[in-house]
Amino acid sequence: MNKKHLWGILVVLAISAFVLYADLKATPISEILRAAHGLNIFGLIMVFALMLLSYVCEAGILATLAHRKKEPKRSAWSFLRIPIIQALFNAITPMSTGGQPSQLAAMIQMGMEGGRSTSILLMKFIIYQIVVLFAYVFTIIFGFHMVMTKFAGLAIFIAIGFLIHVSSIIFLLAIMFAYRFTKKATNWLMDLLAKMMKKERVEKWRKATLEKIDTFYAESQKLKKEKKKLFVASLLTVLQLLFFYSVPFMVLTALNVPCSWYQVTQMNIMIIMFMAIIPIPGASGGAEYSFQTLFSTFISSHGALILAMFIWRFSTYFFGMLLGILGWIFKPKKIKSTKMINFY
Repeated sequence: MNKKHLWGILVVLAISAFVLYADLKATPISEILRAAHGLNIFGLIMVFALMLLSYVCEAGILATLAHRKKEPKRSAWSFLRIPIIQALFNAITPMSTGGQPSQLAAMIQMGMEGGRSTSILLMKFIIYQIVVLFAYVFTIIFGFHMVMTKFAGLAIFIAIGFLIHVSSIIFLLAIMFAYRFTKKATNWLMDLLAKMMKKERVEKWRKATLEKIDTFYAESQKLKKEKKKLFVASLLTVLQLLFFYSVPFMVLTALNVPCSWYQVTQMNIMIIMFMAIIPIPGASGGAEYSFQTLFSTFISSHGALILAMFIWRFSTYFFGMLLGILGWIFKPKKIKSTKMINFY
């Protein structure tokens, strides 16, 4: 980690501390202590267990995609540290831009070639985005009316986050299934931009975009041929998201708040959509605000709401940061991959 990343951590801590201070100032400590007094310890343990299981599933996805015959055996830690390092760098960089590069660095540290590591991460990204697309579309169709009815202002931002997500996913799917059309459309768009901006800058964008399209298409074709890996990785991705999306429900369960897993999970997915458009490391401030706004539907006591928000934020955000720091410090034994002409 460099100074830029340390500044990211400080920004996140400062904003989170300010939000927590504002909440504690407006809420009597006695209310929070009353809510904590009846805390279900088993439920609280399960909150963190769900986060750990989501990391384990992601590590399993990487191990599945990395597996090939005559490949040297790597430790479980070497794969597990990749998602927790990603959680750390997602948390301290704006719009989670540091997650992918940090995963690549972690895979190179364990002995994988950079090109192969990039391919594995691209395939994981493809599978993840497709599964997330189904989750988002399902949530918007069946759960958006709840937000629109009670929180119209927040609903607008959730809709914007949804459109951004879906647009990017549609673009990726277009590369996979309409490769030539996507390249033609990209060139047309760049030609249009060249009429309004400096040609040298647009040409750089054109070259970089077309290279990424070619790389993404090549990896998607490899993935189509590996049906067994595709199935296992997709199943693990579904489980990963189910564990992660279920954390708020378990938080409310730990606070003995009666609620529906279905409704709470839908609310959580919409919070994640909203967080995606906040250009601050970890979406600090916006995440806490959206959680309190949406989950006030389920929690009548303000003290319990603040406690629930703190547990949720710590388990889904700071817990991953702490694990990520450990992952970055304790590096696995470097084992070089067997050299093969083909990817598999």
